[in-house]
Amino acid sequence: MSIASKYDASQVEDKWYNYWMEHNYFHSTPNEKKPYTIVIPPPNVTGVLHMGHMLNNTIQDVLIRRARLIGLNACWVPGTDHASIATEAKVVAKLAAQGIKKSDLTREEFLKHAWEWKEEYGGVILEQLKKLGASCDWERTKFTMDPDMSEAVIKTFVDLYNKGQIYRGYRMVNWDPEAKTTLSDEEVIHEERQGTLYYLNYKIEGSEDFLTIATTRPETIFGDTAICINPNDERFTHLKGKKAIVPICGRVIPIIEDEYVDIEFGTGCLKVTPAHDENDKVLGDKHNLDVIDIFHEDASLNSFGLHYEGQDRFECRKNIKKELEEKGHLVKTETHINKVGTSERTKAVIEPRLSDQWFLKMEDLVKPALKAVLETGDVKLFPKKFENTYRHWMENIRDWNISRQLWWGQQIPAYYYGDGKEDFVVAETAAEALTLSRKRTQNENLQLSDLRQDEDALDTWFSSWLWPMSVFDGVRNPENEEFKYYYPTNDLVTGPDILFFWVARMVIAGYEYTDQRPFENVYLTGLVRDKQRRKMSKQLGNSPDALKLIKEYGADGVRVGLLLSSAAGNDLMFDEDLLKQGKGLVTKNLSAFSLIKGWEVDDTIPQPAHSALGLEWYTNRFNEALIEIEDHFSKYRISDALMTTYKVVWNDFCGWLLEIIKPVYQQPIDRKTYDAVIVAFENNLRILHPFVPFVSEEIWQTITDRTPDEALIINHWPKQETVNEQIISDFEYASQVISGIRTIRKSKNIAFKDAIELHVVSNEEVSSDFDTIISKLGNVSEIAFAKAPLDGALSFRVKSNEYFIPLAGAIDVEAEIAKIEEELKYTKGFLQSVSKKLSNERFVNNAPEKVVAIEKQKQADAEVKIETLEKRLKSLS
Repeated sequence: MSIASKYDASQVEDKWYNYWMEHNYFHSTPNEKKPYTIVIPPPNVTGVLHMGHMLNNTIQDVLIRRARLIGLNACWVPGTDHASIATEAKVVAKLAAQGIKKSDLTREEFLKHAWEWKEEYGGVILEQLKKLGASCDWERTKFTMDPDMSEAVIKTFVDLYNKGQIYRGYRMVNWDPEAKTTLSDEEVIHEERQGTLYYLNYKIEGSEDFLTIATTRPETIFGDTAICINPNDERFTHLKGKKAIVPICGRVIPIIEDEYVDIEFGTGCLKVTPAHDENDKVLGDKHNLDVIDIFHEDASLNSFGLHYEGQDRFECRKNIKKELEEKGHLVKTETHINKVGTSERTKAVIEPRLSDQWFLKMEDLVKPALKAVLETGDVKLFPKKFENTYRHWMENIRDWNISRQLWWGQQIPAYYYGDGKEDFVVAETAAEALTLSRKRTQNENLQLSDLRQDEDALDTWFSSWLWPMSVFDGVRNPENEEFKYYYPTNDLVTGPDILFFWVARMVIAGYEYTDQRPFENVYLTGLVRDKQRRKMSKQLGNSPDALKLIKEYGADGVRVGLLLSSAAGNDLMFDEDLLKQGKGLVTKNLSAFSLIKGWEVDDTIPQPAHSALGLEWYTNRFNEALIEIEDHFSKYRISDALMTTYKVVWNDFCGWLLEIIKPVYQQPIDRKTYDAVIVAFENNLRILHPFVPFVSEEIWQTITDRTPDEALIINHWPKQETVNEQIISDFEYASQVISGIRTIRKSKNIAFKDAIELHVVSNEEVSSDFDTIISKLGNVSEIAFAKAPLDGALSFRVKSNEYFIPLAGAIDVEAEIAKIEEELKYTKGFLQSVSKKLSNERFVNNAPEKVVAIEKQKQADAEVKIETLEKRLKSLS
């Protein structure tokens, strides 16, 4: 078996991925080994692979592949999330294109379309992950609406309801008028936007006087039920006890007093619209005000909007401004910066809305989760800086609104047996609900047809917060062997943007249902941004096609390119050049393998001293790197682990060791050296495999014939040996000597085939063990010790020792003298011009300090250069 002269990454990737799948290497079952478990952050079933997915899943795959190599029973559970809002929107749009409205369908008919959509498009992203090399246990693939997963969600809801943790309440909620559903606080993104502040006059009833209020939302005047002033505001003492008239609609409303009003803000008068502002609702409850909801569920105005009925809120805002102006109610407008809540999913502007919803009490549930992260350290966040963010959210948590006005999702298991708000029971099945309803009503004649299940679905996150437990059926059956073996899981890799949505809630659920952490470590990746630091998005058009990148640079190249600049928690500035660097690492290893395999091996020749020493050095250098890599992995510095791996393979193995042992052109290599370098190469492949699984397996399988039991993916991590620090230090010194020789050869155009002498003035004691390597890599015919600097030689220094290369015979001395004299003449002229400038007091006194400092540095550099050139000239003369 051999590697093709032109490496086709796509062909190699397909070959080895199929091989791994065929031999079931990704599948895990409980055994005597220690488990290592990761559950994938389930991507939306609507999703396709993007840069964030590639980064996140590459990191998970690195951890999983390494876990296999260090002898753990690695289990990576894949799956997708049903993503209620996003998926329902996709299905609604598809139906609309066919001329079908959701409102024309029954729930069952709509869900049939939704499942058809899921079956057609739902597995796309998981198939794309395979192209990246993700070694998930595909037999365990889960979907958050699988029957067993849904049963777990319903069981959890019923349990929490029976514990008094879930309740139904009439509250002000975040309403998404595009998705026509409520959202939790965490699903609302607050954005700073430039808007307009409208100053409106309200006439005082029974007089010609006016009061002025400032509002950003003039269309909501139709819902005004009071004007509020601060009782301590002397400007409005004359308004106490009076009433005002709302512009356009003419409704008479009371002027109330409350210290809630900020005297310094706006005009000091506040319009109160209890149905459309959370703070106004609090005021309204306190002062027993009417509540007038002026919007339909799509945020168009209802009949309370009078002649604006049916208009969208923003259209109405534009039109009502004209009417207010025409009727003399609009005093003025000002530009105004304020924070606007938008839907995390649809990007629509959120509308505060009063609604009957289901809520989960959070105050007590969060306590164990807070303690686990901030006190005991049972759950660790990487990087640690996110602990403060976690603390802030958990300590300021509000009850979770878990109901959504959607059909796609787990339907809330509340069954109504009457028309009253409290005429319901909560049960896992309709049959259980019927039994409970008969008991509640003492009516044995109740039938299933008499029950009406709540129309709402549960928030998607109410299913995904159970994910680490439910994928192993730990909610329905906590005593099952798989759950007890794989749970708690080990590592979670995700983005900081869902630290609250998902991570914190999984911790809460884990302690509530198992009294254990759901995972030990949370690795929070950064966001992938472009070179202008913008978040990648379809809207900006700055997000490259992930699959095209894989096709162009290979999966291995993409993986390396992403990881090289991805420190935990820090945003990744995506640059395609990084992928070129990743592809370069693949090419480097292929070239190294080609070089080694091209050597003829002779069993009869002895091993040269330089080869033995080079191999001994590399073994120690590799073990030193292995210690660093282990440390990086333990601290979740995956990028640093890759960088250490990259350097030891590229610089130390390819750059130094192969040059040290490489036989003379067309000469064979000895068997002992050849076998040893193959062993070293195999160890390289072991530490490379988590990062570049395809090319490492390709080379591994080509080195020699392997059985399926000997595949690299299930091989073993290199065993860590004691490191001889002295040999590493000695080689580092020798490498600097070699670099000095190479620099002189290059600068003087001395061909490598021409041997040179090297004379050393030894001012500090240095090991001579590596002289044999210096001689080979520098083509040095003799290394001699001198007591004083050599005339007619070029020199360089390493630490305190001086090295001299006689140039007689190696270069044209006369030409070199002429060249130095020319350079010396130019440098002296340059020094003269700089010195003249610095002797000018006017320049020195008036020029910026920084400019003067630069000129002085030029002067100093020129003086040093002249001294060096004169010494070199003297030695040549």
